Amino acid sequence: MEINFGYVAISMKLKEASPNRTVTLKNLEKVDRSIWYSKVESLARQNISNIIRILRYNKAYGIKLYRFTSKIIPLATHPEFEEWDWKNILKIDFEELGRVVKETGIRVSTHPDHFVLLNSPKKEVLDNSIKDLDYHCTMFELMGLGTEYKIVLHIGGMYKNKEDSIKRFYEGFSQLSDRIKSRIILENDDKLYTMEDVLSICRTLNIPMVLDIHHDICNPSSVKVKELIVDVFNTWKGEIFPPKIHLSSPKSPKEIRSHHDYINPDEFVAFLEEIIGLTGDFDVMIEAKMKDMALIKLMEDMKNYDFIKKIGDASIEV
Repeated sequence: MEINFGYVAISMKLKEASPNRTVTLKNLEKVDRSIWYSKVESLARQNISNIIRILRYNKAYGIKLYRFTSKIIPLATHPEFEEWDWKNILKIDFEELGRVVKETGIRVSTHPDHFVLLNSPKKEVLDNSIKDLDYHCTMFELMGLGTEYKIVLHIGGMYKNKEDSIKRFYEGFSQLSDRIKSRIILENDDKLYTMEDVLSICRTLNIPMVLDIHHDICNPSSVKVKELIVDVFNTWKGEIFPPKIHLSSPKSPKEIRSHHDYINPDEFVAFLEEIIGLTGDFDVMIEAKMKDMALIKLMEDMKNYDFIKKIGDASIEV
């Protein structure tokens, strides 16, 4: 099986290319309101320009996956900016970004922040969550990218009753437009919703599941990964891209939920040994604090295992 690797948002190797340039409303309030829109527009253009640099850097290093930051357009969904027509103002910038995505062939995705909760019992939170998902979806559309480019979500909170919270998730999901639904994929989390929980929901909704193997260590299912991996990967049938997993390592035994700077290669190899012969090709999104440097180090570490063949700067064959 062939496995490709990618990382999240920021390149630690590429200097002065942050895609997270932002401003708070509190800071904007210190200046004349007449320049608010131009300030945010300038930051958004810098972010898009830096993402283009990152994508071209990724292409040069053979990195085939990349996750966009959620902060490309500062304050895009804030009520104070409802009248700011960022879709038309930044249309050409997003079209150029889309051209670079297609030119490089990199699989891109987004992962909205933790406040996006489709199962919240509060209407205001649900409404804001839908608004934020629309923002992510609209960016993909402005780039001219099809529904194979996905938005990763968690199920949300427990709110003291798991069964009722799952029902509310279905209700919240049903309020999404079809254009948003077609991009949603779900991930197991480190505290509440296990691999089994999310797999069941994905089967019901007929959408793909992302397996986070670190989260499964923190919040394990009653069934081992090797017993469900085929079912998890089968949720990707009919999709253009192969199944995807998330990979990170615990910061320490006492801080098991926190992400380490790098990836523990032995832990990843143990996962591979567990699933060898069960699956086909898949992709891996590295969620380590050192980002692309963690990916580069892991590729070097992979040379130490006889059954793993490096077939690119960010790809292996098992």
